[in-house]
Amino acid sequence: MRSSRPYLARALYEWLLDNDQTPYIVVDATIEHVVVPTQFVQNGQIVLNVAPTAVRDFRIENEMVSFNARFSGEAMEVWVPIEALMAIYSRETGAGMAFGQEPVLPEPEVVEEEGVKLESVPDARSTASDEEGDDDRPKPKKKPSLRVVK
Repeated sequence: MRSSRPYLARALYEWLLDNDQTPYIVVDATIEHVVVPTQFVQNGQIVLNVAPTAVRDFRIENEMVSFNARFSGEAMEVWVPIEALMAIYSRETGAGMAFGQEPVLPEPEVVEEEGVKLESVPDARSTASDEEGDDDRPKPKKKPSLRVVK
């Protein structure tokens, strides 16, 4: 299963912009493949302004956050692996989200074996043979329904 972090980060970024807030991200600069201006890293972290007025070509992809920006007058391409993204929040109000450690979920295994036979599953509606009790399958329950109470 994929990480929910990039999806939440994209949604929060849009939400902050829609509310005229300045989005900032917190990055763990100790993670491998992080490319940030190291002169501004403090305690292994860096806070970056990612407002459209501060950066160019900003993208939050499933694997990486990337953009171009100027630091001390020098242009730089910033690369942040998604696991290094620690938080996204508003400079003005602090509203946003900090991301914790996500559990590593294994990809579902695909087992291919010869001789595997797929069978259709009976319809949820009962048939005449089901009502007569010809097999040991559990009887389908009635569909839930609503009724108006006055």
